[in-house]
Amino acid sequence: MTGLGLIAAAGLGVLVALAGIWVSRWRRTQSIGALMAVVVVAAVAATLAGVAAITLQMVLEGSARFVVLGVVAVGALVGLCVAAVVSRRVVGESRRLVDAVRSVPFVAPQGLPSELQIIANTLEEAYARERALEGARRELVAWVSHDLRTPLAGMRAMAEALEDGVVTDLRYVSRIRHEVERLSAMVDDLFELSRIHAGGLRLSRSHIGLADLVADTLAGVEAVAAAKGVRLAGAVPVPGAVPVEADAGALGRALANLVVNAIRHTPADGTVTVSTGVSGGMAYLAVADACGGIPAADLDRVFDVAFRGEAARTPSADGGAGLGLAIAQGIVEAHDGEIGVVNSGPGCRFEIRLPLASG
Repeated sequence: MTGLGLIAAAGLGVLVALAGIWVSRWRRTQSIGALMAVVVVAAVAATLAGVAAITLQMVLEGSARFVVLGVVAVGALVGLCVAAVVSRRVVGESRRLVDAVRSVPFVAPQGLPSELQIIANTLEEAYARERALEGARRELVAWVSHDLRTPLAGMRAMAEALEDGVVTDLRYVSRIRHEVERLSAMVDDLFELSRIHAGGLRLSRSHIGLADLVADTLAGVEAVAAAKGVRLAGAVPVPGAVPVEADAGALGRALANLVVNAIRHTPADGTVTVSTGVSGGMAYLAVADACGGIPAADLDRVFDVAFRGEAARTPSADGGAGLGLAIAQGIVEAHDGEIGVVNSGPGCRFEIRLPLASG
């Protein structure tokens, strides 16, 4: 008889469990307190069903049967009371989190249950990143609109002077063409940066040697360095060595941006050195200049969009919108690489690190 009672209790328990799971799924959008009540009721119902099955099999008789049923009833009452208290606290903490989310700025409330605390901390980090991105967007719009407005105003003045016949100097035409080219390059940089941030950069990877890339880059910027009076030096291993899987055009642009930036900030008779090799199991491209170093407070900001390291936005003859380093960072990260800068010697050292090509 005892075996039959246990089998009957187990069967009823399974049925109650399935019913509880179905109710919890059906009411899954309800309050946490309601779901906790379902759990307690299912546990109590399974216990009562088991006791009923045993008593029906005559395992318990007389007053013992009522004692057991009474104990189960008391346990059920205690369980429901505890579930009510706990669910009320959980619901209250959830509402506190909702109120914090609706406040501006959002600050994660403390003392929440662990899962809710993780959600709150994650939300606070997400809101902080969103505020930083929004600030960067506003700063970019303000800086770029200034950089566009200044040359446009100059071009309009020169065009009006030529149109009115006030001047006939062809140098005005040459200057307008120069400004048009600079604005065109700025718009190209903005377009490239928007593609990178939107994930639209498409890489055509191939097996390339970084030594060859350095040689091509130095040849491409030689005229810029000569005009500035800056010497270029390359420290590279055997051509074709240091192989990586990369888009030669995109990676070449990133390296060229670093070299041009180094030339721009290196005084005449200074030297810009480009080197490549392997360190720590990764390939590297390094650009060292003689700019005098970067203030420690600005080292973490040099790759920010439109950052120039100065409050004034007066355009220089060879200056851009301050997007070159941000574009270089986006290209390197698209190659699963890293880019950084440190003060070194008479200037600073920018370094690109990339995974070595397999095989």
